[in-house]
Amino acid sequence: MRLACAGAPHLTYCTNIHAGETWAEVKQSLETHLLAIWSRAADGEEGALRGGGGTGAEGLGPSARRRCGVGLRLSARAAAELAEPAELDAFRDFLERNGLYVFTLNGFPYGRFHGAPVKERVYLPDWLDEERLAYSDLLATLLAELLPADEGLMGSVSTVPGAFRPRVRTPGDATAMARRLVEHAAHLVEIRRRTGKHIALALEPEPCCFLETTPEAIGFFTDHVFAPERARELSALAGMSLPDAEEALRSHLGLCFDACHMAVEFEDAPASLAALRAAGIGLHKVQLSAGLRARVAERDPATMARLRAYAEDVVYLHQVVERRGGPGGGELVRYLDLPEALAALDRGTASPPAAEPEEWRVHFHVPIFRELAGALATTQPELAALLSHLRDSPATQHLEVETYTWDVLPDDQRRGGLVEAVARELRWVEERMVDNGSVGAGVGEGRGVGASSGGRADSRAGAE
Repeated sequence: MRLACAGAPHLTYCTNIHAGETWAEVKQSLETHLLAIWSRAADGEEGALRGGGGTGAEGLGPSARRRCGVGLRLSARAAAELAEPAELDAFRDFLERNGLYVFTLNGFPYGRFHGAPVKERVYLPDWLDEERLAYSDLLATLLAELLPADEGLMGSVSTVPGAFRPRVRTPGDATAMARRLVEHAAHLVEIRRRTGKHIALALEPEPCCFLETTPEAIGFFTDHVFAPERARELSALAGMSLPDAEEALRSHLGLCFDACHMAVEFEDAPASLAALRAAGIGLHKVQLSAGLRARVAERDPATMARLRAYAEDVVYLHQVVERRGGPGGGELVRYLDLPEALAALDRGTASPPAAEPEEWRVHFHVPIFRELAGALATTQPELAALLSHLRDSPATQHLEVETYTWDVLPDDQRRGGLVEAVARELRWVEERMVDNGSVGAGVGEGRGVGASSGGRADSRAGAE
């Protein structure tokens, strides 16, 4: 769905919130949740996405009948199964019947992502491995089959930030990753020649990874990915002139800017976006997310108890960036996971005493519409500032809400159920991006969400 604001960006949510590692499981989750979420977002009592009259898909107003975007997450197994011609044809038919279109894929988690400990294994295989290249090539091929052939519409695939930081041991590792990225760029160039579809890979900086901060990302792209030798490699691989190869590297390889990750790093989002733009690095996707913010200097018992509740999750990494005080202030200390940070705080390891911890930012994606008050809050203000900036200074075509932690959130954060929560997230974003509360034109016309006889989605269906 396109928003009626400057740049008319496409808005969706990432389906990595739904468990499913096989294509059959992914397909079932789309049929169960996706249609209900978009219908609820359009028909909610709050927010600007609602249509007029009625409660089901058949009662949605004109704006809700626009085609709705899908941010599809596919594991390597699901991608291989979807690549079967019969499955691909059936999925395209499902999209068409229900007024949906796929414009972005989440190619970050290669394997299992729900229901069992993932932690740092989520980055494997990384860009040091040939399997990551093969997986990304397949995702790009699938996206080219699904992406509508509308003029100016590009596709994006987000991916790991190179590798988990301890995996990158020598300067040669950075070069090896850049060379694999060039090989992938050659595949994207071939897709564009064959289909006319423009697809870009978006590396996603994340705490404790090889690409963690905006300056690190700029350094890697400037020194390695866009280096003259990489352009020569792409020129030879793709059979194109050197100037065309230089342009292709910049148009097919760039970044996914995750709002939670950058807030956790205490970055100012508008300043980071300006630095990326000045460096000529494409922003191919912005993931709209919020993390936790905690004042820890006082060791408030209620705050510490809440943090320990979040630390009970054993599935995902929840990296912590700690800002310490002392003369000048602003020193940042990083912890790989929330339990590790809590243990250090309990031990009182800050030294000297003047450098006591003041504030934590925690990589734990929480519903973006939900405010927390007091010593434990969220980075929602940073996200709101980013949206305000993007509304006035468009920087990307693709906006994707990504709160994948639903199953591991504390119980009080799951009030209202999954369908209502994601719908409210979509409405929350649109209310901050669109002044008049109206939805822009979708891709094509098509029928409304859930309008097919076999895929009707009631706006309240699926609410737990």
